[in-house]
Amino acid sequence: MWVILLIPACAAAVFSCLRLVRVAATADSLSAIGPARPEEAVGVGLFETAYLAGGPTRVVDLALVRMAGRGRLHLAHTGWTTVVDPQGRSRLERALIGEIGPDGQCRTAALRAALAAHPTVRDIGERLTMAGLATPTTVRESALLAIRQVRYALLLATGLLVAALVLAAPGSGQAGATVAWFALPLVLTGGTLLMARVDVHAYTAWAAPAGQEVLRAARIPRQYGPADDAERELLTAVAMVGPDAVPDARLRAALRG
Repeated sequence: MWVILLIPACAAAVFSCLRLVRVAATADSLSAIGPARPEEAVGVGLFETAYLAGGPTRVVDLALVRMAGRGRLHLAHTGWTTVVDPQGRSRLERALIGEIGPDGQCRTAALRAALAAHPTVRDIGERLTMAGLATPTTVRESALLAIRQVRYALLLATGLLVAALVLAAPGSGQAGATVAWFALPLVLTGGTLLMARVDVHAYTAWAAPAGQEVLRAARIPRQYGPADDAERELLTAVAMVGPDAVPDARLRAALRG
């Protein structure tokens, strides 16, 4: 009986681990190419930093905080966003106001989801990807899926081992052999996950290895003018950390929907 349970455990372990190794090889080949353009040529600003740190949703959060701080939007902790000034100062602001709609008010959660998929936000990611600073979407999604499948294979092998031990006839002496054979998929999947922490984990982030250098530089405090020092410091913190960096509890609640 335990042999029948061992077959799917080994099959799931082998196929999932091979897929993860293939994803790691693809990611390593892309990182070996290096940035296509230097950071200065890309024009990495606050919104680009936000994308590298947290993806499209972080870009949306930064836009909402900046517009709310400048009095162009009202973000209610009840989950509604209201337009105060309909004149967008940038392409992203105009896209945000357009997503709110002609009524000038919409649910914040729906706005965040719609704007995160807007071409204006996607263009930021594509530009950073072309520059070698952001992880390609296909590589990131493939890495996340491959790691998830290996974890599922590990859980499957563990569950089937428990089932095999339960079904083993008492006193038959099969428990030792069952554990020994099931150690193969368990060691394979566990070792592959440890390998992924070193070789693949970096490609599950929005920022590529070159983009991580940009984020490390963004964490260094900089001196700004007295007029925009507080705002710039807050926006940089939001770009790096997200809504948790907002000191206003009501605004944090509004961003979290």
